[in-house]
Amino acid sequence: MSRKGDCWDNAPVESFFGSLKQELVSHQKYPTRFHARQSIFDFIERFYNRRRLHSTLGYKGPANFEATYFKLVA
Repeated sequence: MSRKGDCWDNAPVESFFGSLKQELVSHQKYPTRFHARQSIFDFIERFYNRRRLHSTLGYKGPANFEATYFKLVA
């Protein structure tokens, strides 16, 4: 944790929520809160955490990065 007034702790979360809003939420209208929760869960678990290309991972998806990384480490 950083010191009081230092924004570095919030940067990854702010980045994630920016991606979520830009790539999913702003393009859809949800009829119920249940549908919104289900859509956001699917975005996080099926796309963002597995296939979405991340600049910090060398523009690889997390699943591909981990498979490559653990092959190199092992």
